[in-house]
Amino acid sequence: MESYERSVPTSAVDALERSAASLQEAITTAEPARRYALAHVAALQATAALLATRARPAGARARRQKNAWVLLAEVAPELGEWATFFAAGAAKRAAAEAGSSRAVSEREADDLVRDADHFLALVERSLGFAHQSVVTRLAAPTVTSAVERAG
Repeated sequence: MESYERSVPTSAVDALERSAASLQEAITTAEPARRYALAHVAALQATAALLATRARPAGARARRQKNAWVLLAEVAPELGEWATFFAAGAAKRAAAEAGSSRAVSEREADDLVRDADHFLALVERSLGFAHQSVVTRLAAPTVTSAVERAG
């Protein structure tokens, strides 16, 4: 992964690095539920990076709490479909994190790893960084066949 050395907040750089690390861990994890949860967290960390650069503090009247996916859609409308997609997977992630081995299939986990990697690329590019796919560089046997199927 390229070193992040641009004029973005340190918190955003840290979040991008955590996102890439979570994806790396997801790729090397054999258990589908854990792989899914790690990929979802990677997307959340990428979202945190974008929010750290674009979000502005809410005024006194608008201090209602919003989750990261809602905020993402507000501050980056071009990523609204991604926000909806990842928000829809939050319950599955919670089930996977709670230890449910039936929460997600191997295919769902592999698909989410690729989707999170693509999302990380979009966030990195929007912040002015180049992206080198974590999935392509570190494809482990658990996701290699899925990556090959995706072509």
